[in-house]
This record gives sequence, structure tokens and C-alpha cells, in this order.
Amino acid sequence: MKEIYLLGVGKSTPVFMDLAEQCGYKIMGLYHFNEERTGETEHGVLIIGSFHDLFSRESLQGLNFLATMGDIKIRAELSEKIRMKKGFLPSLIHPTAIISRFSIIEDGVCIGAFSNIQADSHLYQDTVILSGVNISHNNTIGKACFIAGGSTIGASTIIGDFVFIGQGVLTISLKVERIGDYAYICAGSLVTKSVLQNDVVAGRPAKSIQKENL
Repeated sequence: MKEIYLLGVGKSTPVFMDLAEQCGYKIMGLYHFNEERTGETEHGVLIIGSFHDLFSRESLQGLNFLATMGDIKIRAELSEKIRMKKGFLPSLIHPTAIISRFSIIEDGVCIGAFSNIQADSHLYQDTVILSGVNISHNNTIGKACFIAGGSTIGASTIIGDFVFIGQGVLTISLKVERIGDYAYICAGSLVTKSVLQNDVVAGRPAKSIQKENL
């Protein structure tokens, strides 16, 4: 059985634990930012050290890792540190997910149960696709994005890096040319046009809103 180490201990962690195990990995331990939690257990898995302990090692070559926190920026930062130490972040694809043989899935991507990635779509490093997501054909999804469960991304959209798409979002095929870097799309939104970089949108149809109103 393949072995993997998980980074982060929080509300999202058991979701990633399930995915890793369902993909055939044995979880060898958890790393946490707080050194004081070393030796505790989380969902039956031992916290074996802190982030400082992990990144103090000379090399992580030959070891598999998965960052489990929901914050996409922190996940990306930790994933990059792992790569710099020559560790590996495998793509984890749930056995029930349907992945077109014409799609490209880069390392560090997580795809949950019953999701569907259609032809000629490209998912870049460290993107997370939760359960029941439909990615239509000819889509590009940038680095370290997060797409929550039940969302549908219509065809022919370019999604930038670090984009958050909330639960149950629907984007309309051929109407949404681009969703810019760091955009935030609130749960349940119906997106009918492109979204600017750093914008926050909500509603049906989705419109730009101020972050302080979230």
C-alpha cells in the first residue's frame, strides 16, 4: 500500500483523509503548525510533528504529502515548500470520479466522489474539486483553485489561479470567458459573464459585491 503524510489538522482534514484512503493510500501521520499538539491523535491518526519539524529535514525525497487545510493560499505555500524539499504531492482522484482521457490533471490535484472532468480540460497544480462537481469540456482551471461540491463549470472557461468557487455554483457555457485570479464566487451563484481578478460575486445572476458584506 502506498504511504502518505498529511499537513494540517482542522475541519477539512477528515475530508482529505477519506479521499487519501479511498485512493489506496495509508496515512502515516499528521503534521500541525502547533508543536504542542505533537503526540495527540486526530480521527485516529497520530500527529507526528510540527511544520517546523517537517521542513527542518534536509530532504523529503521519496515521500508523498497532502495539504488538508481549506485556505487555498496556505495549501499552495506548503505544497511549494514540499516540492522545494523534493517531496511529492500525488493527484488524488476518487474511484467514482469520471475523468476524460483527453483531460490533463497535474500533481497535487484532488478530485472528490462522483465528479466529472470532461474532455480537453486542464487542471493545474494543487486545485481541489470536491464531490459532485461537473467540469465541462475545454476548460482551464488554474493553480490552487477550490471548487466546492455540486458546482458546474460550463464549457470553454479560463479560470485563473487561487479562485474560490462556492457550493452549488453554475457558470454558463460560452458566456463566461474568464474568471480572474483570486476571484471569489459565493455559494449558489449563477455566473453569466466573466469575473474580474480579485472580484467577489454573488446572486442569480451573479453581480459584484463588497467583501465586507460577505
